[in-house]
Amino acid sequence: MRTLRLLPLLVIALHLSATGMTGMTDQDREHLLVHFEMTGQMLAEQVRGLSTAQLEYRASPDRWSIRECVSHLAVAEPDYWRDLMKSVKATPDMKGRKSSNTDADIMWYGIDRVVHTKTGGGHEKVDTYKDLGEALAKFQALRATMIEYIKSTHDDLRAHSFGTRDPIDCWQWMLEISTHAERHIQQIREIKADPNFPKNQAATPTVSEHESKKILGCSGPPARTHFCEALALASWREASEA
Repeated sequence: MRTLRLLPLLVIALHLSATGMTGMTDQDREHLLVHFEMTGQMLAEQVRGLSTAQLEYRASPDRWSIRECVSHLAVAEPDYWRDLMKSVKATPDMKGRKSSNTDADIMWYGIDRVVHTKTGGGHEKVDTYKDLGEALAKFQALRATMIEYIKSTHDDLRAHSFGTRDPIDCWQWMLEISTHAERHIQQIREIKADPNFPKNQAATPTVSEHESKKILGCSGPPARTHFCEALALASWREASEA
Protein backbone atom coordinates (compact mmCIF):
# COMPACT_ATOMS: atom_id res chain seq x y z
CA MET A 1 0.00 0.00 0.00
CA ARG A 2 2.83 2.41 0.88
CA THR A 3 4.50 1.64 -2.46
CA LEU A 4 1.30 2.58 -4.29
CA ARG A 5 1.12 5.89 -2.42
CA LEU A 6 4.71 6.71 -3.37
CA LEU A 7 4.31 5.75 -7.02
CA PRO A 8 2.80 9.09 -8.18
CA LEU A 9 5.64 10.99 -6.51
CA LEU A 10 8.18 8.77 -8.27
CA VAL A 11 6.51 9.38 -11.62
CA ILE A 12 6.59 13.16 -11.03
CA ALA A 13 10.25 13.04 -10.02
CA LEU A 14 11.17 11.07 -13.14
CA HIS A 15 9.22 13.50 -15.31
CA LEU A 16 10.94 16.53 -13.79
CA SER A 17 14.34 14.93 -14.27
CA ALA A 18 13.60 14.01 -17.89
CA THR A 19 12.47 17.54 -18.74
CA GLY A 20 15.41 19.22 -17.04
CA MET A 21 13.22 20.74 -14.31
CA THR A 22 15.31 19.70 -11.35
CA GLY A 23 16.02 23.23 -10.18
CA MET A 24 19.25 24.99 -9.32
CA THR A 25 22.19 23.36 -7.64
CA ASP A 26 22.76 24.39 -4.04
CA GLN A 27 25.93 26.18 -5.09
CA ASP A 28 24.21 28.19 -7.83
CA ARG A 29 21.43 29.16 -5.42
CA GLU A 30 23.87 30.26 -2.71
CA HIS A 31 26.00 32.26 -5.14
CA LEU A 32 22.98 34.22 -6.37
CA LEU A 33 21.70 34.76 -2.84
CA VAL A 34 25.01 36.08 -1.54
CA HIS A 35 25.49 38.45 -4.48
CA PHE A 36 21.95 39.86 -4.32
CA GLU A 37 22.18 40.38 -0.57
CA MET A 38 25.60 42.00 -0.99
CA THR A 39 24.58 44.54 -3.65
CA GLY A 40 21.33 45.40 -1.87
CA GLN A 41 23.18 46.16 1.35
CA MET A 42 26.04 47.96 -0.39
CA LEU A 43 23.70 50.34 -2.21
CA ALA A 44 21.91 51.26 1.02
CA GLU A 45 25.25 51.82 2.75
CA GLN A 46 26.61 54.04 -0.04
CA VAL A 47 23.67 56.47 -0.03
CA ARG A 48 22.96 56.55 3.72
CA GLY A 49 23.23 60.02 5.27
CA LEU A 50 24.02 61.91 2.07
CA SER A 51 22.83 65.51 1.75
CA THR A 52 20.77 66.83 -1.15
CA ALA A 53 23.87 68.55 -2.50
CA GLN A 54 25.78 65.28 -2.44
CA LEU A 55 22.95 63.30 -4.03
CA GLU A 56 22.63 65.80 -6.87
CA TYR A 57 26.34 66.41 -7.47
CA ARG A 58 27.59 65.77 -11.02
CA ALA A 59 31.29 65.40 -11.75
CA SER A 60 30.52 66.82 -15.22
CA PRO A 61 27.34 67.82 -17.07
CA ASP A 62 27.21 64.52 -18.97
CA ARG A 63 27.57 62.30 -15.88
CA TRP A 64 24.87 61.00 -13.56
CA SER A 65 24.39 62.07 -9.99
CA ILE A 66 24.07 59.55 -7.14
CA ARG A 67 20.30 60.03 -7.07
CA GLU A 68 20.14 59.38 -10.80
CA CYS A 69 22.15 56.15 -10.40
CA VAL A 70 19.63 54.86 -7.86
CA SER A 71 16.71 56.04 -9.98
CA HIS A 72 18.18 54.14 -12.93
CA LEU A 73 18.31 50.92 -10.89
CA ALA A 74 14.72 51.40 -9.74
CA VAL A 75 13.64 51.83 -13.39
CA ALA A 76 15.79 49.11 -14.97
CA GLU A 77 15.54 46.16 -12.59
CA PRO A 78 11.76 45.63 -13.00
CA ASP A 79 12.32 45.28 -16.77
CA TYR A 80 15.23 42.89 -16.24
CA TRP A 81 13.10 40.82 -13.86
CA ARG A 82 10.16 40.64 -16.28
CA ASP A 83 12.48 39.60 -19.11
CA LEU A 84 13.96 36.87 -16.91
CA MET A 85 10.55 35.46 -15.95
CA LYS A 86 9.50 35.44 -19.62
CA SER A 87 12.59 33.43 -20.59
CA VAL A 88 12.22 31.00 -17.68
CA LYS A 89 8.64 30.22 -18.74
CA ALA A 90 9.78 29.31 -22.25
CA THR A 91 10.73 25.76 -23.26
CA PRO A 92 14.18 24.74 -21.92
CA ASP A 93 16.65 25.13 -24.79
CA MET A 94 20.19 25.09 -23.37
CA LYS A 95 20.82 21.35 -23.62
CA GLY A 96 23.85 20.86 -25.82
CA ARG A 97 24.38 24.61 -26.16
CA LYS A 98 27.11 26.78 -24.67
CA SER A 99 26.60 30.21 -23.17
CA SER A 100 28.32 33.09 -24.96
CA ASN A 101 29.84 34.17 -21.62
CA THR A 102 31.36 32.39 -18.65
CA ASP A 103 30.14 32.96 -15.11
CA ALA A 104 33.42 34.80 -14.48
CA ASP A 105 32.59 37.18 -17.35
CA ILE A 106 29.29 38.05 -15.69
CA MET A 107 31.03 38.62 -12.36
CA TRP A 108 33.70 40.80 -14.01
CA TYR A 109 31.01 42.98 -15.58
CA GLY A 110 30.14 44.25 -12.11
CA ILE A 111 33.75 45.09 -11.26
CA ASP A 112 35.23 46.44 -14.50
CA ARG A 113 34.42 50.14 -14.93
CA VAL A 114 37.14 50.75 -17.51
CA VAL A 115 34.71 50.26 -20.40
CA HIS A 116 31.58 52.42 -20.10
CA THR A 117 28.46 51.49 -22.05
CA LYS A 118 25.64 53.78 -23.15
CA THR A 119 22.36 53.13 -21.34
CA GLY A 120 19.27 52.72 -23.52
CA GLY A 121 15.92 50.99 -23.68
CA GLY A 122 14.25 53.71 -21.62
CA HIS A 123 16.51 52.96 -18.66
CA GLU A 124 18.33 56.25 -19.24
CA LYS A 125 15.28 58.11 -17.88
CA VAL A 126 17.00 58.79 -14.59
CA ASP A 127 14.58 61.53 -13.54
CA THR A 128 11.73 59.05 -13.06
CA TYR A 129 12.36 59.27 -9.32
CA LYS A 130 13.17 62.74 -8.03
CA ASP A 131 13.27 61.50 -4.45
CA LEU A 132 16.04 59.13 -3.35
CA GLY A 133 13.86 57.50 -0.70
CA GLU A 134 11.19 56.60 -3.24
CA ALA A 135 13.72 55.17 -5.68
CA LEU A 136 15.51 53.17 -2.98
CA ALA A 137 12.21 51.80 -1.63
CA LYS A 138 11.22 50.69 -5.15
CA PHE A 139 14.60 49.01 -5.60
CA GLN A 140 14.47 47.26 -2.22
CA ALA A 141 10.90 46.01 -2.66
CA LEU A 142 11.77 44.22 -5.90
CA ARG A 143 15.02 42.95 -4.38
CA ALA A 144 12.99 41.29 -1.61
CA THR A 145 10.86 39.57 -4.28
CA MET A 146 13.90 38.38 -6.22
CA ILE A 147 15.68 37.11 -3.11
CA GLU A 148 12.60 35.15 -2.09
CA TYR A 149 12.49 33.67 -5.60
CA ILE A 150 16.15 32.65 -5.35
CA LYS A 151 15.52 30.97 -2.00
CA SER A 152 12.42 29.03 -3.01
CA THR A 153 12.31 28.46 -6.78
CA HIS A 154 12.53 25.02 -8.38
CA ASP A 155 13.17 26.55 -11.81
CA ASP A 156 16.29 25.29 -13.54
CA LEU A 157 17.72 28.61 -14.69
CA ARG A 158 20.66 26.93 -16.39
CA ALA A 159 18.27 25.09 -18.73
CA HIS A 160 16.86 28.27 -20.29
CA SER A 161 18.61 30.70 -22.59
CA PHE A 162 18.38 34.46 -22.32
CA GLY A 163 18.85 36.82 -25.24
CA THR A 164 19.00 36.13 -28.96
CA ARG A 165 22.16 37.67 -30.41
CA ASP A 166 24.69 36.31 -27.88
CA PRO A 167 22.58 34.13 -25.57
CA ILE A 168 23.58 33.32 -22.03
CA ASP A 169 21.67 31.11 -19.61
CA CYS A 170 19.02 32.51 -17.28
CA TRP A 171 21.12 31.87 -14.17
CA GLN A 172 23.78 34.12 -15.64
CA TRP A 173 21.20 36.77 -16.51
CA MET A 174 19.90 36.75 -12.94
CA LEU A 175 23.46 37.17 -11.69
CA GLU A 176 23.91 40.00 -14.18
CA ILE A 177 20.95 41.86 -12.66
CA SER A 178 22.99 42.02 -9.48
CA THR A 179 26.35 42.71 -11.14
CA HIS A 180 24.68 45.53 -13.08
CA ALA A 181 23.74 47.07 -9.72
CA GLU A 182 27.32 46.53 -8.59
CA ARG A 183 28.58 48.57 -11.57
CA HIS A 184 26.44 51.50 -10.46
CA ILE A 185 27.54 51.11 -6.85
CA GLN A 186 31.09 51.45 -8.20
CA GLN A 187 29.90 54.52 -10.09
CA ILE A 188 28.52 56.02 -6.87
CA ARG A 189 31.88 55.43 -5.20
CA GLU A 190 33.60 57.22 -8.08
CA ILE A 191 31.29 60.21 -7.64
CA LYS A 192 31.99 60.33 -3.91
CA ALA A 193 35.74 60.14 -4.57
CA ASP A 194 35.65 63.14 -6.92
CA PRO A 195 37.77 65.97 -5.43
CA ASN A 196 34.89 68.43 -5.85
CA PHE A 197 32.28 66.22 -4.20
CA PRO A 198 30.56 68.24 -1.41
CA LYS A 199 32.29 67.59 1.91
CA ASN A 200 29.59 68.54 4.38
CA GLN A 201 29.47 65.24 6.23
CA ALA A 202 31.78 63.41 8.59
CA ALA A 203 34.20 60.94 7.05
CA THR A 204 32.91 57.38 6.88
CA PRO A 205 34.64 55.14 9.45
CA THR A 206 36.95 52.52 8.00
CA VAL A 207 35.27 49.12 7.85
CA SER A 208 37.49 46.18 8.71
CA GLU A 209 37.59 42.96 6.72
CA HIS A 210 35.90 41.18 9.65
CA GLU A 211 33.13 43.79 9.77
CA SER A 212 32.61 43.44 6.01
CA LYS A 213 31.92 39.73 6.50
CA LYS A 214 29.46 40.52 9.30
CA ILE A 215 27.62 43.06 7.14
CA LEU A 216 27.22 40.51 4.36
CA GLY A 217 26.12 37.78 6.78
CA CYS A 218 28.86 35.31 5.86
CA SER A 219 27.45 32.22 7.48
CA GLY A 220 25.65 29.07 6.42
CA PRO A 221 26.68 26.23 4.10
CA PRO A 222 30.41 26.11 3.17
CA ALA A 223 29.75 27.00 -0.49
CA ARG A 224 27.91 30.16 0.52
CA THR A 225 30.42 31.06 3.23
CA HIS A 226 33.44 30.79 0.93
CA PHE A 227 31.80 32.74 -1.87
CA CYS A 228 30.55 35.40 0.54
CA GLU A 229 33.95 35.82 2.18
CA ALA A 230 35.58 36.29 -1.22
CA LEU A 231 33.09 39.05 -2.06
CA ALA A 232 33.54 40.67 1.37
CA LEU A 233 37.33 40.65 0.98
CA ALA A 234 37.11 42.22 -2.48
CA SER A 235 34.73 44.89 -1.18
CA TRP A 236 36.94 45.63 1.84
CA ARG A 237 40.08 45.91 -0.30
CA GLU A 238 38.37 48.28 -2.72
CA ALA A 239 37.07 50.47 0.12
CA SER A 240 40.51 50.51 1.74
CA GLU A 241 42.18 51.63 -1.48
CA ALA A 242 39.62 54.33 -2.26
